[in-house]
Amino acid sequence: MKGRIVCSKAGRDKGKFMAVLETDGSFVYVCDGKERPIERPKRKNIKHIALTNSSLDKTQFNSNRSLRNALKSYGASAGFKEE
Repeated sequence: MKGRIVCSKAGRDKGKFMAVLETDGSFVYVCDGKERPIERPKRKNIKHIALTNSSLDKTQFNSNRSLRNALKSYGASAGFKEE
């Protein structure tokens, strides 16, 4: 599941795309490269995320900038506008 793109269904980050860093039982650690950088991932319950069929490769986890750009391009291809 590491590297999978997910969409938040609950919380203040509702509707935003994030990438899964790791899993821990019924929780996942996600980051978006902006509010939640790779160094400080968000712990979310699996019930509060929606899985997508896309995933990122390891090169896109090198920096917060590359992660942000990858998620932004995924959102644009999925038809979502960034606020």
